[in-house]
Amino acid sequence: MPLGAFLPTRAFSKDPRAIRDWAMAVEELGYDYIDVPDHVLGVDRQSRPDFEGPYDISDAFHETFVTLGYLAAITERVRLRSAVLILPQRQTALVAKQAAEVDVLSGGRFDLGVGVGWNSVEYEALNEDWKTRGSHQTEQLEAMQRLWTNDVVNYNGKFHNFNGIGLNPRPIQQPIPIWFGGSADATLRRAVRYGAGWIPLGKPDVDAVSRLTALCGYLEAAGRDPDGFGIECWIRTTRRDPDSWARAANAWRDIGATDVTLYTSGTDIETVADQIDALRAFKERSENY
Repeated sequence: MPLGAFLPTRAFSKDPRAIRDWAMAVEELGYDYIDVPDHVLGVDRQSRPDFEGPYDISDAFHETFVTLGYLAAITERVRLRSAVLILPQRQTALVAKQAAEVDVLSGGRFDLGVGVGWNSVEYEALNEDWKTRGSHQTEQLEAMQRLWTNDVVNYNGKFHNFNGIGLNPRPIQQPIPIWFGGSADATLRRAVRYGAGWIPLGKPDVDAVSRLTALCGYLEAAGRDPDGFGIECWIRTTRRDPDSWARAANAWRDIGATDVTLYTSGTDIETVADQIDALRAFKERSENY
């Protein structure tokens, strides 16, 4: 079962050496991929007392594509995945270009994980429409796949108008694998149509089983083999407890997960040494389950 490490961006807010040492350790320990999160802006809770999101202006998030480019330069084997990029609040052609560049610089080791997000304030600040994010994302996926796989692109939709344009260089992977984060039924259907995998973002409970069952049904109806579709689970924690992490990973595996990611961002595991020690312990425990 492939193991992933979630970049603890909030612990490494202003130290590039910490990111470097952590990423190199991830690769040396034999992890299979690194997840890099995405948030462009944080919200000041005092200015917006009704805001109820899990992150705010005090939480540091490194810019996703810049960070992925940095990771591509300091690693050789481990795959790199955005998890998850809030696609509808970004310009489509620019994302296609940035994703293609990361794929080229990493030698074809990039997966584009996308979502529609939960933070309407961020959409507002980036001058994008919160209400149309789902339909916007669907069109973005179609446009990006054409940009990645064709020399010249003509595409006319509700949100995009491409006439006689193209990317150069285009990505090594044709196309770049897309993973989808989120739990809405519309997300599952988009994942079936465009995706290589799904990131549930929840717990291995009854709701997760129900969504996985629905996903398998959609895949079969579309003529796709569920066994060839990735399911990445996140082992989220508030403290260092490798045994409970391994039990959670095993529970996810029992209900159909194919990839498991240790998510230690925003915990009491803060130093680089402690983060690396947690990665080592999780890998050792996972191999025994």
